[in-house]
Amino acid sequence: MAKPSKETRIKREQKRLDAIFVARSEKEQAALEPLIKRAAYMRVTLEDMEADLDENGFVEMFTQSDKVEPYERERPIARLYNTMNKNYQSIMKQLTEFVEKEPPKPDDGDGFDDFVNSRD
Repeated sequence: MAKPSKETRIKREQKRLDAIFVARSEKEQAALEPLIKRAAYMRVTLEDMEADLDENGFVEMFTQSDKVEPYERERPIARLYNTMNKNYQSIMKQLTEFVEKEPPKPDDGDGFDDFVNSRD
């Protein structure tokens, strides 16, 4: 069975995240939507990078010319993967903190107004 296209996988991930991170207002939705889109893209891209790294490894033999002995170096995709993974974790933390926040509670006061008004 063929692997779904990257765009299809991103849309699927975005729907999954939309179901998890539900906004309580339009203002919250406006703040969450770009983060969710970015997180969905990053997760799918990270999965693709992981497949490449599993197949080809994190290091490769590299040489500047035929006269120089090849040496082992980190593959550029490995560095990109690490950076993107860090950024993905940061976005997910933002989303989680944003949704876990309690909605502001109305201020019932400290009872002083009730005390003053009851003295009549």
